[in-house]
Amino acid sequence: MVLMTPFPSALADKAKASGEDKVPLQLEAKILLGDVRGRIDHLAVDLKRQRLFVAELGNDTVGVVDLAAHTLLRTMTGLNEPQGVAYEPSTDTLYVANARDGSVQLFEAVAYKAIGRIELGSDADNIRIDAAARRVVVGYGDGGLAILDPTTRAKVRSIPLKAHPESFQIEPDGGRIFVNLPDARAVSVVDGASGKQLANWSLDKGGNFAMTIDHTRGRVLLAYRSPAELAVFSMDGKRIARTETCGDVDDLFVDAKRERVYVSCGAGYVDVFEIDGSDYRRIGRLPTATGARTSLFVSEMDRLFVAVRAGPAGPAAIWVFKPMP
Repeated sequence: MVLMTPFPSALADKAKASGEDKVPLQLEAKILLGDVRGRIDHLAVDLKRQRLFVAELGNDTVGVVDLAAHTLLRTMTGLNEPQGVAYEPSTDTLYVANARDGSVQLFEAVAYKAIGRIELGSDADNIRIDAAARRVVVGYGDGGLAILDPTTRAKVRSIPLKAHPESFQIEPDGGRIFVNLPDARAVSVVDGASGKQLANWSLDKGGNFAMTIDHTRGRVLLAYRSPAELAVFSMDGKRIARTETCGDVDDLFVDAKRERVYVSCGAGYVDVFEIDGSDYRRIGRLPTATGARTSLFVSEMDRLFVAVRAGPAGPAAIWVFKPMP
């Protein structure tokens, strides 16, 4: 079921009142997820079928959303606090990382039949697909990245880290992996091929959970939670900019087409920043719902999907935002 929701004019009035004269996102729809309770974690997309995967951690399920029809297709059950989800197109496989038992479960992406399971020990979390190197990377445990072979469906090695990894990003051309280590107040840079640590960036703040890479400008963007701040670095760790953002950030993305950054926050907002050289100016703060801190920007579809848990704002849903103009 989908609720079609016109963009509230009150948001535009709010933006103007705060000196933000643009309305950068339009709330296009709310796709209901059914009887889903508790926290929702990360999202992934199968572009070929236009399906969105929703890690419903507190419900021990993964929702499969048909984005073309704006409907819930099915709910996958029998999971153990699913945190990370990723679709690997070369083998047509859905990967689900479970926090409670540390497993990564594999499903074929037609009928979602279970086809494999990889045990990592504890707290399997974020998943990234490295298409260039034909590997799947999973953060887990007290400090490690597991390198999985999508063809053999097996772990081929582990890369040790100083603390549990939160968001990490893979450099598409160079193969470096940039890893947020909030408990260590650091970013670790490792070589994806050898597993060797190349650099360690010490940070002056904690709560660096969210990360993205601006491929066009060669920059790494972090979002801190304490205090809430967006920070921009060069690829060699030199700070370029920092600015205040909304609280309890868990995801951020670069919209290369519009030269913007989207930041989703559990405090109940999406912040939008405009990039002008080394200046990051906030041009919008859009209200969502408390706890709606995970999101996914899909540039191929030109949409930002925000996961909203059940609560005062209504039942659990995916809110679909269309960038404007």
